Amino acid sequence: MIKVGDALPQATLMEFSEVEGEGCSIGPNPVDVVKASAGKTIALFAVPGAFTPTCSVKHVPGYVENFAQFRAAGVDEIWCVSVNDPFVMGAWAREQHTAGKVRMLGDGSATFAQATGLTLDLNARGMGLRSNRYSMLVKDGKVASLNVEAPGKFEVSDAATLLAQAKA
Repeated sequence: MIKVGDALPQATLMEFSEVEGEGCSIGPNPVDVVKASAGKTIALFAVPGAFTPTCSVKHVPGYVENFAQFRAAGVDEIWCVSVNDPFVMGAWAREQHTAGKVRMLGDGSATFAQATGLTLDLNARGMGLRSNRYSMLVKDGKVASLNVEAPGKFEVSDAATLLAQAKA
């Protein structure tokens, strides 16, 4: 499992863009994790699935609402990663009003989740291999803090916890 001090793994996430801008074409675009995190401070949080109750009601809204405070604490970008395709992540981004605040990144084949060692096996519930719920502060591609939830919990990966770590 990835730990504090480790570099983010080489992986490609997918991001759906509805409007063209800053070198991004409309439609799904690849995001090279290593390149996209280089030289930046990123508040990254991962969820088991888009449109799921805790993720939609508590997790994403907390980061959207605290966007300005994260920026004031020196965070360049906020990333939400989920084992979903980029079209689902794009629809979820619209529903959650994340534009300009949280990058909604799809890990459709769970490649990133597996590379971090933070997977959650939900095969028994018909959901396949997913990402565990966690948050991490990433500085120049390296994990500065990591908050992994116990199964079924939402206690340490919330926006307030990661914001406090970003301010420290």
